[in-house]
Amino acid sequence: MEPTFHNGEYILVDKLTYRFHSPERGDVVVAEYPLDTSLDYIKRVIGVPGDHVVITNGHVSVNNVPLNEPYVAAEPDYAASDCTYCNVQVPKGDLFVMGDNRNNSSDSHVWGFLPIKNVIGRAMLAYWPPPDITLMHQPSYPGLK
Repeated sequence: MEPTFHNGEYILVDKLTYRFHSPERGDVVVAEYPLDTSLDYIKRVIGVPGDHVVITNGHVSVNNVPLNEPYVAAEPDYAASDCTYCNVQVPKGDLFVMGDNRNNSSDSHVWGFLPIKNVIGRAMLAYWPPPDITLMHQPSYPGLK
């Protein structure tokens, strides 16, 4: 999740919020990796159920609205063979998630959808080491509802 989070940081995870509402676009979630639930991943929610996600020429669009993603380390440079899920409709009960370091991220563009049931919680705060304290905020995606 570089540059948002760094290796070795400790993160405070809110496990309560998603008992009252589902994850939203832009949320950074901690979840069990769907292909090996013994591993936890931290990823950003790009698409929610019903969304149409398209990744082309290094840009991500949701429901035909290009996302402004200032948190991304570099725009994606995916070879067609590396992007199995680059034009998809997010099914009910699932999320489309991506890492902020797109060119070095194992995420939905490779392994598909993240079941909402795998979400452990929302990343709220990186609190260790102290010089790197970071409070998470949800980006605004104008044009998306």
